[in-house]
Amino acid sequence: MEETRPLLVERRPDIVEPAASEYSSSTTTTAVLRLAAFVTFTSSFDSGCAIGYSSAAESGIREDLGLTTAQYSVFASIFTFGAMLGATVSGKIADLIGRKKSIWLCDIFYVMGWLAILFAKGVWWLDFGRLTVGFGAGIQSYVASVYVAEITPKKIRGGFTAANMLVLCFGISLMFFMGNVLTWRTMAIIGLVPCFVQSVGMFFIPESPRWLAKIGREKELENTLRSLRGKNADIFSEMTEIRDYTKTFEQLSKTSILNLFERRYAHQLTIGVGIMLLQQFGGSNGILYYASSIFEAAGCSASVGTTTMAIIQIPFTALNVLLVDRSGRRPLLMGFQYSSELCAILVLSGILIYSASFTAGMNATPYILMSEIFPVNIRGSAGSLVIFANWFTAWIVSYSFNFLFDWSSPGVFFIFAAICGSTILFVAKLVPETKGRSLEEIQASMTHLLQ
Repeated sequence: MEETRPLLVERRPDIVEPAASEYSSSTTTTAVLRLAAFVTFTSSFDSGCAIGYSSAAESGIREDLGLTTAQYSVFASIFTFGAMLGATVSGKIADLIGRKKSIWLCDIFYVMGWLAILFAKGVWWLDFGRLTVGFGAGIQSYVASVYVAEITPKKIRGGFTAANMLVLCFGISLMFFMGNVLTWRTMAIIGLVPCFVQSVGMFFIPESPRWLAKIGREKELENTLRSLRGKNADIFSEMTEIRDYTKTFEQLSKTSILNLFERRYAHQLTIGVGIMLLQQFGGSNGILYYASSIFEAAGCSASVGTTTMAIIQIPFTALNVLLVDRSGRRPLLMGFQYSSELCAILVLSGILIYSASFTAGMNATPYILMSEIFPVNIRGSAGSLVIFANWFTAWIVSYSFNFLFDWSSPGVFFIFAAICGSTILFVAKLVPETKGRSLEEIQASMTHLLQ
């Protein structure tokens, strides 16, 4: 979809379409915006630490606490279950108490979970801690992306949102590296550090201007935009568009899970849920969680393979951050699917190529789209559904991978390759280009306000 394409909103006398202004088109960032992004990213870093923790701490925990393979499998996978639970309430919580307080809430669950793991003497406290951290991660998956998207100028929104996943990759990689030199309890302490950094930082960042408009706090909306864009910036056009479109969508329907299935939202819902299903069914979590077993089956060193995976994710996720606002969302989603099909033929090099390709394209971009395409009146419910779909399919893949791998090690990669190939068709047919457009312009162009 070209940036100059006219908005596909049916005209009503009480709806004013956004003018073709240059507000928020600048790539200049203020100190407040950078601080808000940094504070938000610390929760993503902690999620990455939690994802990488189970692999890095496995030998130490099993040796110290005497866990069986089945018990440790529960410990590792219960994180995903907790994230599913967190996802079901993430959107509602973010709409009810605001984006900022929701991020704070994540810290509470992170701290509770890491402390339970740190002082665990048996399997029950260990599982409780892992479940609690997962619950916080389920909330974070939605609210961090949405908050960053709602505070950032449109020309750099994609890069800022993608940086969430870059920081998450740093967390995963850190745990992979620290697992070679630190005990599992010390690594739990590392997981606590970002929580305290973020808890302090939250006192100094603003609430989302879109959420302030949603609840009618007009004066705070103006002050927040002024702090985010700079004291000399002309914020009138942006503030007017946010206020008017928020009121319009709020009048259309009350926020309810049932509203998601109205015809006017079918396009957004198909894209949001579909792209998350394709992201996970493409095999990302199966490969991430069981990389050691795959490398060993290929006759390679598991430590060398997993370390290389940890290293390679960082520069290619950074590539996504740099390219997403230049090339757009669609090329990244489609262009990095082709190399994934090498996984069925060349296991070792294929996994490394897949890991690089996935982090450059499908890892962050679906979260960017999720934060952009839903109008404010259903954003909370839709976000919960999309994030739940993501974590639920992640659980399916992580649970079934070993069974599929035992059935046919080449076959499982052929399945993943076929799904990656279908992603290209899905994106080409259904996903619009959203780069360089305000959130209100994107949502108006995709939603029929009258039926």
